[in-house]
Amino acid sequence: MHNHESSVEGAAAGATRQVLTFSLGGETYGVDILRVKEIRGWSPVTRIPRSTQAVLGVLNLRGAIVPIIDLRVRFALNAAEFTPVTVIIVLSLHTADGQRECGIVVDSVKDVADIAPDTIRPAPSLNASDTSEFIEGITTCDEKMLILLDADRLVSRDLAPAGATSAAA
Repeated sequence: MHNHESSVEGAAAGATRQVLTFSLGGETYGVDILRVKEIRGWSPVTRIPRSTQAVLGVLNLRGAIVPIIDLRVRFALNAAEFTPVTVIIVLSLHTADGQRECGIVVDSVKDVADIAPDTIRPAPSLNASDTSEFIEGITTCDEKMLILLDADRLVSRDLAPAGATSAAA
């Protein structure tokens, strides 16, 4: 128990979190930089039959087949044209099956921001329960609202457990 208390004090001593910020539909979102494996330009994906609507398809990244999720569909935003600045952020996720990789398509990547944990406020509970479950909190960055996403929970519903053969739609 004693160790736990000292680590909490250490976290409160001004340790900041680094988040990669990106834009999507005019809003700014952030995801923990420790979850970001790579950032790559948009490239066409291979569609997979009967996957959920948010799953655009898969990409072969150095021999690993990685599912690519369209965050615009995930967040029920209007579809956008994929442009030269459209980016795929490849996330390394902790799931019940262990480490998985997943790509999310965003409008553009902004930068890496240092966020003080004590500035993060919980997201207001809204009726849209399916979105609040993956919003970790809201903070401000450069005078703008920044919505922090929980990477692990963001795509969990779109990733079937490894070895699952089919998902009931």
